[in-house]
Amino acid sequence: MTKVVLNHGAGGEAMQEFLSKHIICHFPKVKTDVPLDSMDDSAVVDGIVFTIDGHTVKPLFFPGGDLGRISVSGTVNDIAVMGGTPLALGCSTIIEEGLDTDIVDRVMSSAGRTCQECGVPIETGDTKVVEAGAVDQMFMATSAVGRRSEYLDANFAKAKEYRTVTGNWCTDSNIAPGDAIIVSGYVGDHGIALMSFREGYGFESEVQSDVAPLNMMIEKALKAGGIVTMKDSTRGGLANTLNELASKSGVDIEVDYQSIPLRDGVVNACDLLGIDPLSIGNEGKCVVSCVPEMADEVLKALRSTPEGRDASLIGYAGKGNGRVMLRTEVGGRRILEPPIGDPVPRIC
Repeated sequence: MTKVVLNHGAGGEAMQEFLSKHIICHFPKVKTDVPLDSMDDSAVVDGIVFTIDGHTVKPLFFPGGDLGRISVSGTVNDIAVMGGTPLALGCSTIIEEGLDTDIVDRVMSSAGRTCQECGVPIETGDTKVVEAGAVDQMFMATSAVGRRSEYLDANFAKAKEYRTVTGNWCTDSNIAPGDAIIVSGYVGDHGIALMSFREGYGFESEVQSDVAPLNMMIEKALKAGGIVTMKDSTRGGLANTLNELASKSGVDIEVDYQSIPLRDGVVNACDLLGIDPLSIGNEGKCVVSCVPEMADEVLKALRSTPEGRDASLIGYAGKGNGRVMLRTEVGGRRILEPPIGDPVPRIC
């Protein structure tokens, strides 16, 4: 009998297969604007955008963030990348018996500050305490609801000046040959900062987690217009995100390694540990695809925000069947495979 392993929840191919075979297949199919089996970042039902996220990050506090900040940010981002405006959050907390109450206060205080930062309040919730050893200190699950962004229709109208756009939301399947691929900033920071701090490697002195709510940045990008797809690049990193987008859209994507923002500390840590920096998870970055004619405007809008100041155009989509090609530093080309899972467990 097959057993559940960490990779089944770590993003990448193993998780996609696990979800298809053991989770989603058991639920009835319902006709919605963005259905469950599309495996987008949020669902859309009757114009309402909603999502839910579980957070089991270890340790609870890490350089640049903590459980409370990641719980709010990740869930707000899932609504925003769909082209939604997040309205309110729900928060379910499971606490291990014996945990110091000052730790609970620190996590919840951080969650509250992040809510103020992004303008999305926690309006409902649930709290459970379980016996010692039943959970690792504290887990949080956050849900969110949102409405269609007031800028989304105008955004698509600009895209339609240059090509046909069939999607009504910024789903993973909207990319067409020729579209520009943009990443909103440095990738790999979160996973390396957290792993280094947890294992004592020392790279966290150079690299801090990027965890942040992106709804304000995304709103500015939608105002610029021409965007067809957005996706926050979390577990499995940029490699997993690009492969998901290419596969669901039925296009090939080619990106230039030298155009991908990577900090020296991330590259050095990955070289030392023998892992691919493009497979390391993020918690404050998104990949944006737009019609090429609007790429400069979208980049300008992203770079005008603190979260997107290091945004970069990294490549383009082309005709194909779902491959991702990477132009290397020496000018060669290789297939960028989707990771089996994120090499750093318990990062969110």
